[in-house]
Amino acid sequence: MKNARASSSVLAILLLAGLSMVGSSAEAGMQWKWRDASGAIQYSDRPPPSGTPDKDILARPAASARAAARAAEAAASQASAAAAAAPAASKAIDQELEAKRKKAEEEKAAKQKADEEKVAKQKADNCQRARSYQRTLADGLRVVRTNAKGEREFLDDKGRADEMQRTQESISANCN
Repeated sequence: MKNARASSSVLAILLLAGLSMVGSSAEAGMQWKWRDASGAIQYSDRPPPSGTPDKDILARPAASARAAARAAEAAASQASAAAAAAPAASKAIDQELEAKRKKAEEEKAAKQKADEEKVAKQKADNCQRARSYQRTLADGLRVVRTNAKGEREFLDDKGRADEMQRTQESISANCN
């Protein structure tokens, strides 16, 4: 009786091992095998990433081999349709890129023009102020300014001559 139990348990274990092997071989038959971009062989139960060339797919699941053949035919017909549409799509993309480039150039030119106008306006304002100050200095009126200590001081003849020279330099730089 002991032998019968031992042999039946051994038989059960062998049967279980055999069934697990059959299951694993069925799973192995359901795997994809392909060579990736670096040349390494990959195995998976999912198809390789799109963009993997057909020549690099080494094995497909049996059911998907027929589907792959149909997909290859469909891809070929789509490729021929895409090849016919490619020049038109390429032309549309080129026109779109050209329009964007022109718009960017126009915006850059407009910004540069605005900056130049701003600088010109500042120079004109500085010129007008310098000429006005020069007239004040030339009229001989008493000019008062505040020193670093916050005290009022009147310009003497030497101070007036120095201010006239600085004002003339300002006029030369801003009034052209």
